[in-house]
Amino acid sequence: LEKLASELGSCATYLKSNVTNVEDMKAIVKLAKERFGKVDVLFANAGIMPAGNMSELDINGWINMVDINIKGVLNSMYAVIPEFYEQNSGHVIITSSRAGTTLVPGNAVYCGTKHFVKVMLQSFNSETNQEGKNIRTTTIYPGAIKTELLNTVAENDHKRMVEGFYEQFGLQPETIANAVLYAISQPDGVDVSDLVVRPTFEG
Repeated sequence: LEKLASELGSCATYLKSNVTNVEDMKAIVKLAKERFGKVDVLFANAGIMPAGNMSELDINGWINMVDINIKGVLNSMYAVIPEFYEQNSGHVIITSSRAGTTLVPGNAVYCGTKHFVKVMLQSFNSETNQEGKNIRTTTIYPGAIKTELLNTVAENDHKRMVEGFYEQFGLQPETIANAVLYAISQPDGVDVSDLVVRPTFEG
């Protein structure tokens, strides 16, 4: 991060943080305001996927997924919502997953966490509309993207199967970056609420 921020120059800064710690999220918002004047966009993208059947009773994996995939998003929104409401503008972008819209054996808890953020953000969008707040929301539903997410999957038959598909068909992370750029580049009053990004052969 330090190297990337240095390459980007004055238009970027960074702060190492933990999404499960709400104080860390508040510190990021504070840094962004100090450096750039205000916060325009929140992109909540952190997530893990320690897959396995429920019968394996991986309670630690379940708890970690809830802490990062759900609480991490809520902590981020908790930190930024006051700013968005005060300035009456902002854009919340959250990475869900195609797994958040369907059933995937071996990923029951992961599917649940990704469905939660989907429905939560839709509900938040409805609330801001009722309150007359000019806050946009976008949920991104990635398919197979070659990121570090696979590093969080336990070593089992499920991982080996997924790795093979990702290796053959997985998209580069820049694909998601382009989707985010598309969403935030829309003119005022236009809300790209949902974006599904998947390999053509994912089906």
